[in-house]
Amino acid sequence: MLKDITLGQYFPGKSLLHRADPRGKLLFAIFYIVVLFFAKSAASFAFALLYTAVLIGISGLPGKTVLRAVRPLLFVILFTAVINIFWTTGETPLVEWKFIHIYAEGLIFALFMAVRIVLLVVGMSVILSYTTTPIALTDGIEALLKPLAKIGVPVHDFAMMMTIAMRFIPTLVEETGKIMDAQKARGADFESGGLIKKARALVPVLVPLFVSAFKRADDLAVAMECRCYRGGEGRTKLKVLKFGTPDVLCALLAAIFLAGILLCNIFLPYITI
Repeated sequence: MLKDITLGQYFPGKSLLHRADPRGKLLFAIFYIVVLFFAKSAASFAFALLYTAVLIGISGLPGKTVLRAVRPLLFVILFTAVINIFWTTGETPLVEWKFIHIYAEGLIFALFMAVRIVLLVVGMSVILSYTTTPIALTDGIEALLKPLAKIGVPVHDFAMMMTIAMRFIPTLVEETGKIMDAQKARGADFESGGLIKKARALVPVLVPLFVSAFKRADDLAVAMECRCYRGGEGRTKLKVLKFGTPDVLCALLAAIFLAGILLCNIFLPYITI
């Protein structure tokens, strides 16, 4: 399960998305999220699935690697779907037994909601985290939020904290796996028993994990001080961000996504939510 957590990981490549400016990819990701919520019909969701599959193909990433990002969220997706099935009312009842009422509209809404969550996770992973280095992501966030620095917002510090947090997710996941393996070698059991027993079994893992995390944070702070890090003021960039042809193509892809979703909603308004 821990190996399926790929948030914060970067997979090197030379695809269109890899070569795009991080500022453009951040805007592309935000645009992707907004447009995805415009999808209201079965045709528009089918187009969104096809479009996201094309993005995966453009990125050059293996499909299995991308879909691994969804596994840790399967419980959340299923829970959300079940809640929508039982709480969404409609005009076409399927099951009516005592206090349980299930409508066809509830099933459709639950299915669309699950698909939307999957597309959000996969799309954001492909557009941003898998194809953008942490340093580039920091520079992109800082550049986009730079106007807020004029009113006293510590933009550079905010961008640095976000990037460090994302960067250390894979490290902490790997550290957790090593600690759990060590505990299993000493006879610890993390699989059997109920939810409370499993939670108690994780206590011996959390303590050394917190100790390791604080040690890594301290080592990182010392390393930054040794390299004379003093924040963003007066800091130069090794690589200056520039918009280029890949960003124009990403903008074209974004326009195609918006046009496709809207056209599907207008001309193929079947099975809507």
